[in-house]
Amino acid sequence: MKNFFLQLTKKQIRSKMLLKLKEQKEEERDRKSRSIKQKLFKTRIFKKAKKIMFYIPIDGEVNTQEMIKEAQKLGKIVVVPVCKKNRIIRPAILQKKAKLKTGLYGIPEPTRKRFIHPKDLDLVVVPGLAFDRKGRRLGRGKGYYDAFLKKLSAKTTSIGLAFKFQILPYLPTTLRDVNVKQVIFA
Repeated sequence: MKNFFLQLTKKQIRSKMLLKLKEQKEEERDRKSRSIKQKLFKTRIFKKAKKIMFYIPIDGEVNTQEMIKEAQKLGKIVVVPVCKKNRIIRPAILQKKAKLKTGLYGIPEPTRKRFIHPKDLDLVVVPGLAFDRKGRRLGRGKGYYDAFLKKLSAKTTSIGLAFKFQILPYLPTTLRDVNVKQVIFA
């Protein structure tokens, strides 16, 4: 099976994963997302983290909505990415019941933004179309998260969230690609 993935380009893997995400039934996605949430919330890094950046899910990604609500209830400062041109992500605090608007690439973001510095984050929860067990990540191909992850403090942990079918034995990478420190999946 590893040989099969060695033959696929990043573009081909993206295409296959986007289709699998789209085909997954919503009930299944929600059930697996709850399982991933339980695993994430049990980690030592999550328990210790005060400022956590979550992504707001699109296109069938692991659903972080309940994670965000519960983290806020636990008193965590929740931050979400705001994408700017030139591969820049700016972390913005997400207030409880904040109004969202569609931002760059159709990604929801808060209408009112209060930004914080990336180095102030304790934990960054990262989306991806595919991961491998070494933390290699395949995103949507724009390089936003790779550029962002490079800016983080050494004390900031990055955790990728995925469904089991998104975990591949191998992912092709380039020098620009940045691994996550851990991947949680169900």
